[in-house]
Amino acid sequence: MATVKVYDQNKQESGEVTLASDVFEIEVRPEILNLVVRAQMAAKRAGTHNAKTRAFVSGGGVKPWKQKGTGRARSGSNRSPVWRGGAVIFGPSPRDYGFKVNSKVRALALKMALSSRLAGESLLVVKGIELPEAKTKHFAKVAGALGLSKALIVAPEDNETLSRSARNIPGLTLTTPDRLSVLEVLKHKQLVLLEGAVESVQARFAGKKGA
Repeated sequence: MATVKVYDQNKQESGEVTLASDVFEIEVRPEILNLVVRAQMAAKRAGTHNAKTRAFVSGGGVKPWKQKGTGRARSGSNRSPVWRGGAVIFGPSPRDYGFKVNSKVRALALKMALSSRLAGESLLVVKGIELPEAKTKHFAKVAGALGLSKALIVAPEDNETLSRSARNIPGLTLTTPDRLSVLEVLKHKQLVLLEGAVESVQARFAGKKGA
């Protein structure tokens, strides 16, 4: 079990919290992280690119010239792929780039990502963030006090005040334990867990032993 300090929003020590070793202290295997990150990035691809084959190019219904006697190569359509303005032979077509990764492997990768942040001393547990109103300047002041630059902040639940205050600050992303992903954790140099979110993050892995 790892014991880390808990800070308030002014970076003053406010206590300690114990993190589960089977979530935050496991061996990091880059090949597992790479697999899950590729799967998540592939799932984000639109896959809407499309090129017209001969079946979809308009025109070309009349043979350009007779088969024999002209001295030219025979041709059946002016929309042939070898003609300018013709169809595309092996062009792209709409497709889904996603591929399946087992749920145990995804869970293992997320635990590895969390463990990497703790091992790299870039995980911060904050007791809570209280703002007088939903203003960017208030959240920016807290971020400055905590020393946050490119950070993923995990709140225990959706908080409209925090969300509206943080959304215009470059580099800062606010999320909740149920939406936590390997890609988001690794994209940000710092991971901030609000104290109420620690139990929720650990509860995600209850009963899951990984791959």
